[in-house]
Amino acid sequence: MIYLLVIALLFVAELLYFRIADKYNIIDKPNERSSHTRITLRGGGIIYWVPALLYVLFNPSETAGWFLTGITLMAGVSFWDDIKGLGQKIRLLFHLLAMTCAFYLANVFGVYPWWAIVIGYIVFIGIVNAYNFMDGVNGITGLYTLAVLLPMLYVNNCVRTFTENDFLLFPLLASVVFLFFNFRKQAKCFAGDVGSVGIAFWIVTLLLLLIIKTQSLIWIGFLLVYGVDTVCTILHRLYLKQNIMEAHRLHFYQILGNECKMDHRKVSLIYFTTQLICSTLIITLYPTLGWWIFLVLAVTLVAIYGMKFRLMKQK
Repeated sequence: MIYLLVIALLFVAELLYFRIADKYNIIDKPNERSSHTRITLRGGGIIYWVPALLYVLFNPSETAGWFLTGITLMAGVSFWDDIKGLGQKIRLLFHLLAMTCAFYLANVFGVYPWWAIVIGYIVFIGIVNAYNFMDGVNGITGLYTLAVLLPMLYVNNCVRTFTENDFLLFPLLASVVFLFFNFRKQAKCFAGDVGSVGIAFWIVTLLLLLIIKTQSLIWIGFLLVYGVDTVCTILHRLYLKQNIMEAHRLHFYQILGNECKMDHRKVSLIYFTTQLICSTLIITLYPTLGWWIFLVLAVTLVAIYGMKFRLMKQK
């Protein structure tokens, strides 16, 4: 019953936001680097902040408070960036503060050495930004989020409990509601930075809890598809001597959607299915194969990514 209530509240919150965005002209105008061609409401991903608030209301605790503070910092600065635009230094400051909240939630300070914590800041903030960079075609953020949360939910219930189920189910329900408006040929709204960064913070918090509980980094493989695409694209842009912080159209999904004219929803489904397969293989084979399964999957994904250059030459 509580989940039906959450779904209903999420639909109401999204529809209310549409009225606000329409009134204050919070829109996404396509440019030469965009994967879309029509003006669309921006910031619909604020729906990922709403379940965080609901989670805290239904499950009040100090750790939940730390999480709400962190995602509010992360989503808040991203929403402001969606509307007005902010400098990179301001965004980085808020990301550092937000990750500090996640580290307090996971009881990292005083347990792990300073150098491990510094690496944690770099890696997890990097994941948040990579998640944001990968948000560019209809459905990709919502579907990929499902591909990450569903295996985590399985692990939590069948392998090793690392958090409350609600902490996994609330963002999962938010993704379903968001996809109702976004996974269309003509999307009703885009996630915007507030959505992609907000859900990315939720995911890295869950990933942090899982890694600490199991004392294993293998679960980073739940983000393997995005990870390979992001790292390979950065290396490609460095080779081209481009500024990696500027917008571009060189991600594999952008080549498929823009140059190859593949339906954006099909591209999103490919990423969703591929990540789900990778996560399933990691859960199933890691106990016997160890890190070899991660290596095999990573090499395979890099090889698939290499198809991008052949596709680019054909256009």
